[in-house]
Amino acid sequence: MSERFVGIDVSKETLDVHVLPEGRAFAVARTDSLLAALSELGADLVVLEATGGLERVVTAALAGAQIPVVAVNPRQIRDFARATGQLAKTDAIDAAVIARFGQAIRPAPRALPDAAAQQLAELVTRRRQVIDMAVAERNRRRLVTARPALRSIDRVLKVLEAQLADIDREIGDRIHASPAWREAEDLLKSVPGVGDQTARTLIAALPELGTLSRRQIAALAGLAPFNRDSGQWRGRRSITGGRADVRSVLYMAALAGIRFNPALKACYQRLRTAGKPAKVALVAVMRKLLTILNAILRDKSPWQTQNA
Repeated sequence: MSERFVGIDVSKETLDVHVLPEGRAFAVARTDSLLAALSELGADLVVLEATGGLERVVTAALAGAQIPVVAVNPRQIRDFARATGQLAKTDAIDAAVIARFGQAIRPAPRALPDAAAQQLAELVTRRRQVIDMAVAERNRRRLVTARPALRSIDRVLKVLEAQLADIDREIGDRIHASPAWREAEDLLKSVPGVGDQTARTLIAALPELGTLSRRQIAALAGLAPFNRDSGQWRGRRSITGGRADVRSVLYMAALAGIRFNPALKACYQRLRTAGKPAKVALVAVMRKLLTILNAILRDKSPWQTQNA
């Protein structure tokens, strides 16, 4: 029998489903109705878009029912739709595109984070959102002269600072309540340049750290350089994709590392001496730091300069 691929477009009201190779399409309003339908069909792979968090309940329900499921980056689906000439867009059409993507690409299902890991990731995400709001308010404050407006901005900043302190305390409490997370945090922070926020963000946003090869973890974080070559022309390699929150904390850790971490400082200086632009050298340091952290968690061994 041919393999069966299912694409699901998730919205607040309905779940639009498309099944290949039959081409069958239907919509259900509840997750239990979806499970009943898919259990009858015997799906080999179910694919959804990872958008807005609406897919989480569906993905968890399917995984709990032992149905292979994967949530993919929506950019991949959009690129696939354009590549196949599918420009029209409705929920039913999107479900069909997602099913064809699953059939053609066959993305590998990944283990879902447990409830505690999911909540930690949400807290780390919320922390970044609060910081972004505070930065926006401080930028506005520099452009304001009216006292009432200044007082309003200061009040908002005070609330945001209090929120940030609460979130940091909650994240710290959750990390320290888990022996595995506490050990991982201690191991990561043993590297000069890696502080609380870098370690906690990596634990929450990059749970694969320590389980993949250095090339795989670099690609997952968006730090693997990709070629831009055509014929005799050789373009500059660049990084793309990956997890922006992970790259953000690694960037700050790399800035600290090229000052205080001997291995990272030597790497940066060697590249700059070779004529590499500062940004290129810093990205290389970020990649080296990620490789070091991956090895440290893999081997359960703290930082040692001679092994860097």
